Amino acid sequence: MFDSFEIPKELIPADPRFGSGPSLVPTEFLEKLAKTGHEFMGTSHRKAGVKNVVKEIQEGLKKYFNVPSDYLVVLGNGGATLLFDMIALGLVEKKATHYTCGEFSEKWYKSTKLVPWLAAENVSVPFGKGINGKAVAGSDLIAVTLNETSTGVQLSELPIVDANTLLAVDATSGAGQCPCDVSKTDVFFFAPQKVFASDGGLWIAIMSPKALARAAKIAGDKSRYIPEIMSWTHAISNSEQNQTYNTPALATLFIMNEQVKRMNEQGYAEIQKLSQKKADLLYSWAESKPYLSCYIEEKQFRSIAVATIDVDAKVNVDDVIKFLEKKKAVYGIDGYRKLGRNQFRISMFHNISYSDLDKLTKLLSMMIESKL
Repeated sequence: MFDSFEIPKELIPADPRFGSGPSLVPTEFLEKLAKTGHEFMGTSHRKAGVKNVVKEIQEGLKKYFNVPSDYLVVLGNGGATLLFDMIALGLVEKKATHYTCGEFSEKWYKSTKLVPWLAAENVSVPFGKGINGKAVAGSDLIAVTLNETSTGVQLSELPIVDANTLLAVDATSGAGQCPCDVSKTDVFFFAPQKVFASDGGLWIAIMSPKALARAAKIAGDKSRYIPEIMSWTHAISNSEQNQTYNTPALATLFIMNEQVKRMNEQGYAEIQKLSQKKADLLYSWAESKPYLSCYIEEKQFRSIAVATIDVDAKVNVDDVIKFLEKKKAVYGIDGYRKLGRNQFRISMFHNISYSDLDKLTKLLSMMIESKL
């Protein structure tokens, strides 16, 4: 469909990666990792060389999010999805209420629902709509999603819970960029392959003293089944020693640490401002073109990490995407497959520049308009 289209050189992004995960990993991080030679990769995660990197990540995240000193940054293997089951098995006493608005928030609810000795309540809205959540009598854990990766819905405020209730926040694609006061959460968890620009396979949970106490209480109940790999006791005790329970991917740790250091140079508040500027660019572009529209109609729920833009049915976005990938000009702007919409999903993660997003919008408009 676009075989005769020529991409103007001035509209070719400096970096073609706009995917919502895995994220854009700066090549200089890989070059720095290579320079460690035989001193890091292939060494024991129980030794100082790796433990120091884990410690830097933990301290860097506490600084970045301004986390209270009595919170603990806990790390483990398996990715954030593993925590859906870990939280149900090891942090919910009797009942959890989930607020869902997309594929991943629903997936978390389904994990809790499958535990036969727990009650799980789902408070949902249609995909594309936003929901903030609130405390529910009888529920000892409230589960919300900071940024629904599948739809581009972002929380506009956090629920307030009491001293007997945990607030758990899946922040996988929003942590570090979408606004959130981590000190008002009990379990703030994510994986590094989004804003924190590393590979997957690792999970990070910033836990309050209340959450740590709940984990210890449930671990002491020997009638509850918790697989060893999902043990909060193991994860917490190893994290207190700046390591993980089982062997981690060292490259993932190294690259994430580089990103945390880079982001701390600007700080959370400044990065949120930069992210909002990028979001304003994309949403104003969508609103200014008759063949585009913002999938998220409620402005207060529009993400500043992942933007979803619907396209007029006269132009097939798959043809646009395939052409750009063939030319190696733009990668990763596909809509979430299960939504089944004629849609671009464009990440605005920290390493994606405003300049490249500006070029992308102009390039997409040129291509679409050439067929209308």
